[in-house]
This record gives sequence, structure tokens and C-alpha cells, in this order.
Amino acid sequence: MTTLEHIHERARDLQPDLTAWRRDIHMNPELSFQEFRTARLVADSLRELGLEVETGIGKTGVVAHIGEGRPAIGIRADMDALPLQEANDVPYASQIPDKMHACGHDAHTAMLLGVARILSQMPERPPGEIRLLFQPSEEDEDDEGKSGAPRMIDDGALDGLDAVIALHVETAIPTGQIAMIPGYYYAAVDSFEAIVTGEGGHGAYPHQTVDPIFIAAQVINAIYGIRARRINPVRPAIISLGKIHAGEANNVIPAEVKLNGTIRSYDEETRQQLLDELERAFGVARALGGDYQLHIQKGYPATYNDPKVSDVIQRVAQDLLGENALFPDEPSMGAEDFSFMARQVPGAIFSLGTKLDTMHRPFHSPVFDLDEAALPIGATILAETACRLLQQ
Repeated sequence: MTTLEHIHERARDLQPDLTAWRRDIHMNPELSFQEFRTARLVADSLRELGLEVETGIGKTGVVAHIGEGRPAIGIRADMDALPLQEANDVPYASQIPDKMHACGHDAHTAMLLGVARILSQMPERPPGEIRLLFQPSEEDEDDEGKSGAPRMIDDGALDGLDAVIALHVETAIPTGQIAMIPGYYYAAVDSFEAIVTGEGGHGAYPHQTVDPIFIAAQVINAIYGIRARRINPVRPAIISLGKIHAGEANNVIPAEVKLNGTIRSYDEETRQQLLDELERAFGVARALGGDYQLHIQKGYPATYNDPKVSDVIQRVAQDLLGENALFPDEPSMGAEDFSFMARQVPGAIFSLGTKLDTMHRPFHSPVFDLDEAALPIGATILAETACRLLQQ
């Protein structure tokens, strides 16, 4: 029996445990940097295997070590949920009002627990260290603007690693397939908040005001012109406004307009150009007699899949699932804070097919759910990839 066959057999045997872990976590969701119960469940499960376990890493994260020495390969799973009321009528629905695992992090955590069970009990595991990284807060940032991945890096969780891998469930991909692309896979994300100011007054006498709504309209045109006329058209880039608010009455011209939005890109040159051009666009407000305040919050960098690590993942998937294992995919303008880890050491993340039924179940939706039959597949690919990377 090959290593892959052995690992997959063990993963299939663990199906009841994988499902139970996932449902336990799903029923008891915890928000970013509040994953106390989840971290205890993880730590207790790992200690039962006799593993060395560190808690409180990156505030509420957990790190465990299987084996020692070099090479050292990290496997990451995120643990946090979202502030969302679940709409699914299932026995394992969230028991906590207005909190839900609507992005699959419960499944990620369960699969990494399965990897721990498989590899810690594997009789002929390749020499070296496999480091299990149970990460808090992928979905949000703390008061200092840091999410879970950079917090874990700050605490030394990736020190000495030679590579790091991860997966993300994908309900648009059928179970039995994965998707991934070497190179840039997820975008960098930045956000902004702005106030365009003028001089308010009566709606019947606009000539006696400096109308910030009129000014903001010109600013918005300038913002949406950035992608079309200022950025190289072959480079991915997005600026989207998500909120515009002004005034309270139909006959009052307000004194200010509030706007916020998101910025997406891949390469750092384009990322900086978008920020510079956004500042320039808001400068239109001053040209029209108003003013503005602009605050930009730098977020996650783009996620870059190391080609060599990606190749190992793809080969494992094809060896396990056959020649049709790879679902056709393309780079996403979504963002992932795994990007911080993949900048620290060579890394790669792939999408695991978990399509449940014909219903549309997108991320961050009250009806998000997944096919639990995919859990052994994800655990197998992670475990086998880590073993092959150790052998390289």
C-alpha cells in the first residue's frame, strides 16, 4: 500500500470524527479572536494524541508539532466564524444567535484535526517536522489592524518552516475536485473611508451653498475612471464603493457626504498606484470649492501560490482523484490572510470542492453549507502533500 493509499484509508475511517468535529464547531461558532471554546477543543484533541501543543499563539491560536527537525512543513486552518444568523434548517445549525460558520472554517479546522490524527499515528512518516497551525481571525482584524495570520507570525509560529500549505472549501466546485492556480490566486485588499465636505443650506437656494452631493458625484466619476483610464488594462484592479450617505431631509443640502469602499489588486506597483489615484480623485472636491478627508486602511496582501508547492498539491490531487481532479479555475479578486504566511515562506492554498446540492450557497451567506463527504478528501490531500514536501 502506498503512502497515499494508507493516508486516504485512514481519512475515510475518520469520516465520523471529521463530521462530528465539524458539526460541534459549527453549532458553537465564535467570532474573530474570540475562538476560546474552539481552541480548547483543538488543544484537547491534539493532547490526546500526545502532541506538543502551544496555545495563545496569535492571541487565540493553537500550534502543535508532529516530529522534529528539518525540513519543516506547516499546515494552516482558520477557526473563526462570522456575525450572521444561520437560515439552514439542519440538526447541526448554529446554536448561537447572530453567529455562524458561513465560510467553512469549521470544516478547515476539522480536516486539520484529521491530519493530526493520521500523521501522528503514521508508522513510516518521513523525517522532519509537520507543524499544525490553527489560526484565529481570518475574517477580521484587531484594534491594531492585524488579523490572525500576521499575529501568529509575530508570535513565531512560522519560524523555521520550509513551506506552508492550506485549503479553502468551495461550494461551487463538485466534491471530488480541487481548484488552484500557481502564482497570484487571491487579491490584495485595502479599504477606505472618506468625507466630502461643503457648505449646507436650503434645497431651494443651492447657489447659496457648496453642495457636497454634487461634488461627491464628480468625485465618484473620477474614482470609477481610475480603473478605466489610469491603470494598465492588463493588470487586475478594482475600486468599488460600498457605502454613500448624505443628509436626512429632502429639502436640506447637507454639509458632508460619507463614502467608503474596497480596493483590490495583485502586484504592489498597481496597488500603490490605486491608492495614489484615489487621493487624486478626491482632489476634485477641492477644485470645486469643497474639501475632503480620506483614510486608507491597508489590508491583506495578494496571495501568491509558490509554483513548486502548487505542483505537489496538484499531483497529489490527481493521484488521489484521477485525471479530472483539477477544476478549471481563474484568479480571484477575493482576499485571504493566508497571504501573509505565503510571503513568510513558500506556500500554496487550494480550493476543495464541497458542493452540497443544487442550491446556491455562497460564502458569507445565511444558507452556506457544504458536503461533508469532502472532508476525508481534504484531509488526505493536506497530509500527503506535507509528506511529499518533507521528502523533497
